[in-house]
Amino acid sequence: MTTLVGPELAGELRRLGTFDAEVCMNCGICTATCPLGIDVLPRQVMRFGLLGLDDEVRRHEETVFSCLLCRACEASCPAGVHITGNIRVLRRWLLEKEAV
Repeated sequence: MTTLVGPELAGELRRLGTFDAEVCMNCGICTATCPLGIDVLPRQVMRFGLLGLDDEVRRHEETVFSCLLCRACEASCPAGVHITGNIRVLRRWLLEKEAV
C-alpha cells in the first residue's frame, strides 16, 4: 500500500475548527511534558494531519482519545501551539469518519 501525502486532510481539519499545527517547531517539549508519556502524542499526530496521512491518524486513534486535554503540553510549548484544540479537531474528524 502506498501512502500519499496531500493537503486534503489538513483542509478538512481546518474546516472543523482551529488547527494551527503548522506552527509546531517539532521540538518535542509537548511530548516530554505529557503526563501520559505517550511517545506519538501530540506533535507526531498533528504532523500526520498536516501531511494528509489519514491512515496514520486513524492508526493512532486510541492515542488521540487518550489525551487528557490537561494543557501541560500547551503550557510548555515555545511556539504557542493550541495543542488541545488541535486534538479536539482530530477527535471530531475521527468521529465523523467513523460515522460514515
